[in-house]
Amino acid sequence: MKQWSREIEINTSIEHVWSYLDGSLEQMQKIMPQVVENKPIKLTEEVVGSIYRQKYKEGKRIQEYDVHTLEYINTNNDKKMKVQFILANWFEITALYELHRVNDAKTKLTYTVTNKPLKWFVKLFLIFANDKVVIKFLENVKRVAESEA
Repeated sequence: MKQWSREIEINTSIEHVWSYLDGSLEQMQKIMPQVVENKPIKLTEEVVGSIYRQKYKEGKRIQEYDVHTLEYINTNNDKKMKVQFILANWFEITALYELHRVNDAKTKLTYTVTNKPLKWFVKLFLIFANDKVVIKFLENVKRVAESEA
């Protein structure tokens, strides 16, 4: 199992950044353009336990998986969402998004990803894995959020 965690400060409000993570498919696609569908399968009042069927396009292939909400906090100063899904029956992926209000015009976003191989031979792929995807994602969220603020 491998885990990467990075943080970035974004020059816009916490609510604006949160709208990309906890909003519509259209908002989500601004920071995750490969997500082509995000349908609710099971919704709970407290959000934890909710399940969304997501479709992700990689080249010409479309992967389909269920995203389970494991943690959810939505307060004025702190927002948090932890989701988990199984990708191609090879990896169990957990993504944790933590937002903290620095002030009304600045937000700290911490993104933590855990990648657990489900098959023995897939462990080899993780030997060479690094945090480049995590850094690229954070920089993309910052660029999109600040350009739309």
